[in-house]
Amino acid sequence: MEQLLKVRGVELCVETFGTKDDPAILLIHGASASMDFWETPFCERLAAAGRFVIRYDHRDTGRSVSYEPGKPQYTAADLREDPIGILDALHLGRANIVGLSMGGGISQALVLDHPDRVASATFIATSPIATSTPVDLPPMAAHLQEAFAADQPPTDWSDPDAALDAFIQEEQLYAGTFPYDEPARRELVARMIARTTDLASAMTNPWILDDGDSKDRDLAGIAVPTLVMHGTEDPMFRPAHAEALAREIPGARLVLLEGAGHELPQQVWDQAIPELVGISRR
Repeated sequence: MEQLLKVRGVELCVETFGTKDDPAILLIHGASASMDFWETPFCERLAAAGRFVIRYDHRDTGRSVSYEPGKPQYTAADLREDPIGILDALHLGRANIVGLSMGGGISQALVLDHPDRVASATFIATSPIATSTPVDLPPMAAHLQEAFAADQPPTDWSDPDAALDAFIQEEQLYAGTFPYDEPARRELVARMIARTTDLASAMTNPWILDDGDSKDRDLAGIAVPTLVMHGTEDPMFRPAHAEALAREIPGARLVLLEGAGHELPQQVWDQAIPELVGISRR
């Protein structure tokens, strides 16, 4: 069941699956993404494999604390510290951290800033937050660049139907080569919209944050078991980003998800879930 937890002075919506005595897996999603995008069947499969699974709504998403659109009362540093606050609120000493997209960036900083709280780290569909030497990483795919450059009227996020159509249209831009199950995705996104306090805030505020207490970080300092998973068809971060990230972290293992885009689609769960269970052993 969802619960509102007091975390670092604000309320964050958190949901858990499984038994608290099992190894904990904390799932951290991307910018503007609520917990809904860690799909319930995915979490249930991890829990059935003997893991205590935690997903949550970032600030301004889902049922977590929400601020006026354009006026977030927090920084990117707060998003980096919130996962530790959630572990504190749940009275958990350590967890296996799994971050996707922006959540992967949060997770990289988290494991460096709080190594005693992280049992293992998995970074999915993301890019290194730092490199030891300059790296010329490829830009996003041409179709994404064209979509971002196109002059389109703004979405009315207060209109659930317009918001749903906009979400689906944008999500397909990030998908890989697997068939896109639009009816299932519409059901998921409609559920997310219905439980979000202010969708305009969710779609605006995460993109205008001050970085907060930004630090120079060295990924070579990551000393926990680390897995890098990445779709071979990711149009946002081409696979070279994952290769660079894995090179920076001693002992990191790179797993490519054939056919996946900037996503973790159901078609790759049979590959991804055993990997997550394996790295989160007691």
